[in-house]
Amino acid sequence: MAELKIAETTLRINNIFCVARNFVAHAAEMGSVIASEPVVFIKPNSAVLQSGSPVVLPSWSENVHHELELVVAIAEGGKNIAPADALKHVAGYALGLDLTARDVQAAAKKTGSPWTLAKGFDGAAVLTQFVAAGDIDPTQLQFTLHINGELRQSADTRLMAFDVATLIAWISSKFTLQAGDLIYTGTPEGVGQIQRGDHLRLTWPGRVEESFDVI
Repeated sequence: MAELKIAETTLRINNIFCVARNFVAHAAEMGSVIASEPVVFIKPNSAVLQSGSPVVLPSWSENVHHELELVVAIAEGGKNIAPADALKHVAGYALGLDLTARDVQAAAKKTGSPWTLAKGFDGAAVLTQFVAAGDIDPTQLQFTLHINGELRQSADTRLMAFDVATLIAWISSKFTLQAGDLIYTGTPEGVGQIQRGDHLRLTWPGRVEESFDVI
């Protein structure tokens, strides 16, 4: 099982919860709307790809998309966590890519099948290094994805339909959160295909700047 190093803390990566729609503009570009509650799916922890490794596209998909996201690492789990206490459970924050085999997902949607293959393949949960939570306010963050030097996605957490505290509280009301759980908090508009040879750069100004090559 992969591990995370956040300041002086080491966590084993446990469950990976992903929010399907959390930015209005992205929901619109996908032909959907924001629900009254978060929509969450799960990736296996074997999907994690950390810094220093290339993104390897699966041979069985012709259309893998990038989805830039803020990722939350849980330090202390719990059940029915109150929103006011939620951020106390966070170990740190990173940037990530929820990679999606869009052609496989579209086929699954047509038959009402699960998205597991489209979302959970090896390397489908890309992660930068984590920044310790400290005094970071996750409601006031901006971050970007550039591909081959071109800006593709720009996120502002003030535009989230459900902020980090709300997501932690809601998820913990349905599942028992555990130390080492990750939450991919949703992507802004601008998702699109990545291809072999692409160079991906994820930037959270003053905190994170990391690159991944697609092979």
